[in-house]
Amino acid sequence: MSERRLGRVAGLVSLATLLSRVLGLVREQVFAAMLGASTLADAYIAAFRVPNLLRDLLAEGALSQAFVPAFRGELHKGGRAAADRLAARVVGNVIVVVGLLVGAAMLLAPWLVSAMVGDFDAVPGKVDLTVTLTRVMLPFLLIASLTAIAMGMQQAQEQFAAPALSPATFNLVAITIGVGLHASGLPGRGVVIGWALGTVVAGLAQLGLQLASLRGGGWRPRLGLDLRLRDPAVRRVALMMAPAIISAAAVQVNVFINTAFASEDPGAVSWLAYAFRFLQLPIGVFGVAIATVSTTRYVDAVTRHDDAALARHVTDGLRLVAFLCVPAMVGLLVDADAVIRLIYQHGRFAPRDTAATALALELYVIGLPAYAAVKVMAPVCYAADRTRLAVIASLTAVAGNLAINASLHLRYGFRALAVGTAVAAIANAAILYLGIHRAIVRLPHRELAGHLLRVGLAAAIMGGAAWGTKLGLDDVAGHAGLGARALVALGPVVVGALVYAIATTALGIAETRPLLDRLRRRR
Repeated sequence: MSERRLGRVAGLVSLATLLSRVLGLVREQVFAAMLGASTLADAYIAAFRVPNLLRDLLAEGALSQAFVPAFRGELHKGGRAAADRLAARVVGNVIVVVGLLVGAAMLLAPWLVSAMVGDFDAVPGKVDLTVTLTRVMLPFLLIASLTAIAMGMQQAQEQFAAPALSPATFNLVAITIGVGLHASGLPGRGVVIGWALGTVVAGLAQLGLQLASLRGGGWRPRLGLDLRLRDPAVRRVALMMAPAIISAAAVQVNVFINTAFASEDPGAVSWLAYAFRFLQLPIGVFGVAIATVSTTRYVDAVTRHDDAALARHVTDGLRLVAFLCVPAMVGLLVDADAVIRLIYQHGRFAPRDTAATALALELYVIGLPAYAAVKVMAPVCYAADRTRLAVIASLTAVAGNLAINASLHLRYGFRALAVGTAVAAIANAAILYLGIHRAIVRLPHRELAGHLLRVGLAAAIMGGAAWGTKLGLDDVAGHAGLGARALVALGPVVVGALVYAIATTALGIAETRPLLDRLRRRR
């Protein structure tokens, strides 16, 4: 893939991801308006933790990390027929193994829920409702696993449109179902169970989009089975999945741990979930988009034994992460309360919930550049078959988060949980970076440090301008009415973006030039 096409594809993936994240925020708005930070909301969020954790570890985490390099390798060695044969066998194995896992989790749901949120016992019926919702949503894991394989097949062939639009499809269907539930007049329990069923339906819509895209490219459905792992390619996927599960676990396991601690504080589970959901917007738009189009470049460079190309691909990814995520971090630190008020403070979501969610977001966002950097660096470990490094980084992050939670939660409450997650992400990124430099490919420390320094300076200038704009608009417009809230929340964003573009241009940051050139061409 040429550099120009890479930039174009990355831009398209970013736009599609931005659409999905915006729709995700709308979905959260619908959910917050219906259920706020209530007992019902806590029950749903805790229930979704189980299938969502397993999905991130297995489907979108380990399975994707292991499958994409193997599928692309089969394409290079044996052509499309060999790659499709591998996919068919992996699909068959996944249906059997994940299907059994889902069945077991359904049986063990009461134990899983008690282990995760035992403090829900203080509210009558809350644990039982959480168990019911968990069982309703567990089939989502199998659906997501099959979707991940279908997306991986396309990404390995450098077809990114349908995979990038997959989350948008999920969110759009969920929003439609949520609006219908809101208009139905059902009692709260009926609404939350309907929302859980809607989650499964939205997952089926995701899968349908991927299968339609594959069929359009000439693929025809077929099933295989290789549970004994006789096929070397299938065995490679299975062997890579075990360490990939651990290495992909850091963020979701930390969120899972946070849920267990937060269940002691009424509303805290919801506050943290709403804040983390918003954090997924910049992570997805920047980190996931960059990682998606870079993974195949890593595999190709490793296959060619081209260390110089691999080092340049990793460096380009990290430079983009810094260029995009550092100003996003500063902007959210300045504007978190106004943004949360605009997006979430409707219906049953009260000003108290806005203040708590904004505080959680401000603490989470400290780790934003690290979250995105992990997305870019972790695939390097799998492409180079150095999965042990990713495992060590992930386990260290989980252990650090647990230590911070255990030592600070009693004193600082949910704030300590958000800080622990951010610190864990920073530790994960640092270990990956040093490990890649020492064990896989030499990275240009001086270039990256200088770039980060210039980006940090530009972001600080931007932050000052955004802060001044926010104070001025706050005095003039206040918070009464949707229009005033939008002005106070979005005005600093517009001013900040303009100032950041000017500052990065003045500081000679190379990543600004393609954006300015594109604007000039469109004019």
